[in-house]
Amino acid sequence: MYNRVLMTGADGVIGRVVREALRGIYPVMRLSHRRPFGDPEPGEEIMLANLENYGEVDALMEGVDAVIHLGGKAEEGTWDVVLQSNILGAFNTFEAARRHGIKRFVFASTNHLIGYYRRDRKLKVSDPPRPDCRYAATKVFGEALARMYADKHGMSTICMRIGSFQPKPLNVRMLSCWLSHQDMVQLARVCLDAPPDVHFEVVWGVSGNDRSWWDNSPAERLGYRPRDNSEDYAEEIFEAQRLAREQQTASRSGATDVADQAAVVSAIKAVQAYEPPAEGLFQGGPYCAMEFTGKLDKID
Repeated sequence: MYNRVLMTGADGVIGRVVREALRGIYPVMRLSHRRPFGDPEPGEEIMLANLENYGEVDALMEGVDAVIHLGGKAEEGTWDVVLQSNILGAFNTFEAARRHGIKRFVFASTNHLIGYYRRDRKLKVSDPPRPDCRYAATKVFGEALARMYADKHGMSTICMRIGSFQPKPLNVRMLSCWLSHQDMVQLARVCLDAPPDVHFEVVWGVSGNDRSWWDNSPAERLGYRPRDNSEDYAEEIFEAQRLAREQQTASRSGATDVADQAAVVSAIKAVQAYEPPAEGLFQGGPYCAMEFTGKLDKID
């Protein structure tokens, strides 16, 4: 049992859910974010830190036993933004954890790391990355850091490739990659509490969906037993899609500029009548179409 667990990104979309669920599980939860987010509850500590500032990150690690790193940019952004938050920020967090002798580090990766695989592929965590955006490429780097710190420094590291984290699946793509709130919480606990002899592991952050694209046997070996299945919502989603087609809802274009971030987020959550090819062929969905100028037939 850990005495103190640090969670970065504690006021993010996932962090808020995990914070609530883990309260009282560990004696002390140290919660960090880059901006103020209220007062601590009993059993909590709050420390603000910018991940790109090594001194601030190093201070977070004092007295910590385990880290769940949810901080950083959690969606596509310009290179200067993801460079600071997800490249420099990830390095600072791993390195500060090493300096303080932390033995368990859980890293929040993303399903967009394999975004350009076609939807008819069943993937293992050992399949090579095919990131669909700059944000996803930074997570390839983050997983490489986790591997290096495991091999070079003996830190037990586990990477969670998080799927579509929503209260319920919202469209056809999410029937394959949905991660429910309670399953996310369970996975976080399974990774934190995994046996101390776990060296390095990658797991898919996905519920027990019948249509999943991903073999999640590594998470199952650690004890993950998802409770939710997107199939419970399939009829509702296909009916919504049928109605959208009847209404001839305008589909998105095959390319979206990074500046149009709101449109990308909207597309990720929307029920679309038809997905453009650069979206519908690939597991990453809208992020694959964003800024796309490639040739579809070259992406096997």
